[in-house]
Amino acid sequence: MPVAEFIAGWISGALGLVVGHPVDTVKVRLQTQSRYQGILDCVFQTYRNEKIFGFFKGMSFPVGSVAISNSLAFGSYSNALLYLSDKEFKDWKNPPLNFHIFMAGCFSGMVQLSFSAPIDLVKVRLQNQTESFGSVARSGHLQARYQGPVHCALCIIREEGIFGLYRGSLALALRDIPTMGLYFLTYEVLCKWMTKTVGEPSAWTMLFAGGCAGTVGWAFANPMDVIKARLQMDGMHGVQYLGMLDCIRKSIRQEGVKVFLKGLTINSLRAFPVNAVTFLSYEMLLKVFR
Repeated sequence: MPVAEFIAGWISGALGLVVGHPVDTVKVRLQTQSRYQGILDCVFQTYRNEKIFGFFKGMSFPVGSVAISNSLAFGSYSNALLYLSDKEFKDWKNPPLNFHIFMAGCFSGMVQLSFSAPIDLVKVRLQNQTESFGSVARSGHLQARYQGPVHCALCIIREEGIFGLYRGSLALALRDIPTMGLYFLTYEVLCKWMTKTVGEPSAWTMLFAGGCAGTVGWAFANPMDVIKARLQMDGMHGVQYLGMLDCIRKSIRQEGVKVFLKGLTINSLRAFPVNAVTFLSYEMLLKVFR
């Protein structure tokens, strides 16, 4: 039933976000701020200055919205796969072609993009506020400009126009569309490979395949994720980049090609548990709804 795919995607997306948001905050700060010496330094500074709540900045907005985003991703994926192969998504005994899986995944990334771009922008800007709203920023810290997600969105619209909410969308599209195809393909291939019998994969198989799918996807997406985050932060304290190509050129000139690896370690560490939980809960929920 198509509706079940959307509902299962909704709940599993929310669960995955709660698991991974603290690590995502560290990742975003590493990619957009140069004052940190590495992952541990970022973690220690965040905890020392903002306590445990600093790791959950910006979560209130996406915790509900990412559920919708995940619902769109999984729901559109399963329906696209049904259209392309005329086979049910969870028909383990008669699986669809890998090409169809990849194309359906790319389609899901495209559908998800229209909704997720503004949400991701607000999340990134809130995560980068290392000071409390109204306080005087210390040297090397970003002055807090937003009281919360709604205030952030309204400020962006007022200062940058409605299209300001879609800043960095091209980079986000180049990150998400092919990555979602690779994401679903990795999961399906690993599940089939690890399942000895013709039956359904076990819970452990789903956990492992889901974790690997997330890690592989983020390894592929990381370079464009860096550019996306920088473009999204651009405009908060003045405009530095003329567009995506200008951002790529300036980033390489200032920090070298290694700039595209920023956040890769933390992305990989976050991706495994988040996507393991997401896929397992998604599969279990589908069984409930059947």
